[in-house]
Amino acid sequence: MSMDVGGKGVKSEINVTPLVDVVLVLLIIFMVITPMLQRGKAVQLPSARYVSELKSGGDPILLSVTKDGRLWIDKKEFTKQNLADGLTAEMAAMPGAPIIVKGDQDADYKTIREVILEVSKTRVMGVSLAASEIKEKK
Repeated sequence: MSMDVGGKGVKSEINVTPLVDVVLVLLIIFMVITPMLQRGKAVQLPSARYVSELKSGGDPILLSVTKDGRLWIDKKEFTKQNLADGLTAEMAAMPGAPIIVKGDQDADYKTIREVILEVSKTRVMGVSLAASEIKEKK
């Protein structure tokens, strides 16, 4: 009655190769999908030290102003003349949604001001301006 200690027995080692494979596939999927999740037109936001978060209203309507003065509501382009009509249609589809203006940091102040005046024609209660927060090093 002897026992074979080093022979064909049960191994108690963890095989991490399938785990690493799954994690790498998920990493690649998230790297491909993440840029597609951004709403609105991509613009370079101005930086601000103190940024408040939008606390009410649910999913906002994003109005992007590029540095060349082009206007976008989500992924649809508009001109200044038909911006109020486009915003009215968006507000009818999403009642009570806040409006956020994403103005490029290189856009003229005059262009941003004219956009806000056009937005005021839709009789919204308020408009928020988007900015990226400057992170302080600690």
